[in-house]
Amino acid sequence: MDTDHPDLYADRPGRMDNTMDRLSEILNRFSMNAEVFFSGNLCGIQAFGGDQSDGGSLHLLKSGTLAFINDEGHKIVLDRPAVIFIPKMFKHRIIANESEGAELVCANIHYGDGLSNPLANALPKFLYFELENSNLMGQSAEWLFREAFEDRYGRQPMIDRLTDIFLIQVLRQVLDEGTVSHGLMAGLSHPQLSRALAAMHREPQAQWTLETMAAEASMSRSKFAELFREIIGQPPGDYITEWRIAVAQGLLKKNKPVGLVANEVGYENGSALARVFRKKTGLSPREWLDKVRSKS
Repeated sequence: MDTDHPDLYADRPGRMDNTMDRLSEILNRFSMNAEVFFSGNLCGIQAFGGDQSDGGSLHLLKSGTLAFINDEGHKIVLDRPAVIFIPKMFKHRIIANESEGAELVCANIHYGDGLSNPLANALPKFLYFELENSNLMGQSAEWLFREAFEDRYGRQPMIDRLTDIFLIQVLRQVLDEGTVSHGLMAGLSHPQLSRALAAMHREPQAQWTLETMAAEASMSRSKFAELFREIIGQPPGDYITEWRIAVAQGLLKKNKPVGLVANEVGYENGSALARVFRKKTGLSPREWLDKVRSKS
C-alpha cells in the first residue's frame, strides 16, 4: 500500500483534525496524574480531605453499596458500578455497610507539581457517573478493576496509569454530554467556541485579537465576544492573558529563562511578561518562582 500521501486518508471516518482535539493541549501542558492508595473491600466509615488541600480525589465502586456524603451533608447512595470524581479536594465521607462492604478503588489526583490546573478549576465540585451508562468508561473501569484486584507484576504503576486513562474518559464524558453549562468545560463543549479555545491553547504565542479569535470560531466579532463572555464568564482578552500566564508558570518551573518564556507565550520580552505577570499575580516571575520553590 502506498503510504507516501497521508492526505489521502484525511477524510476517513474516525480521523480527528488536530484543531478539534479540545483536551490534549491542556493535558499536555497541565498534567493530571493519579495515585491509587486503596483497592479492596471497604467496611464502615472512611473520611477524606482532612489535611489535603492540593489535588483531587477519585472513587470507583466495583460492587456493593456505598454512601457518599460531602462537606455540606448532601448524600448520594451508589448501589451499582459508578465513579465519583472530586477535582479539588474537600472533606467528605464514604460509608459502606459493615456486613456487606463495598469493593472500590480510591485514588488521589495530583496536578503538575501543585500548579493550578485549568480543567480542575473549570469543573463542578464533584462529578458522579454510573459506569453502566458509558461503554468506554465502563471498559476502562473493568480493566482497572481487573488489575487492582489481582496480585500481578507491576501492579501499582499499572493501576496508576489505568486510572490516568480512566480520568481522561471521565473528561471526555463531561464534554460529550455537555455536563457543565458555564466556564472552560462548557466552552470546550461548544461546537464553535471550542475551535477558538483549541487554537488559543495550542498557540499562546500568536498575536491574538478579537478578530482572529472570532475567525477561528467562524463568527462575527460582536457575536463571538458576547457568546464567549456568556459561556466562559469573562472577555476573550482576559482569558487569553490568564492562559498565557498559566502556561508561563509551567515553563518557569522547568527553569526556562524569563525572556524565552515571554516569547513562547506571546510577549516581546521578559519585561513585557513581567508587567502582565505582576498585574495578575502580584509578583514578578522570579518572585513567584522563588515562592513556589520555597513551599516544595
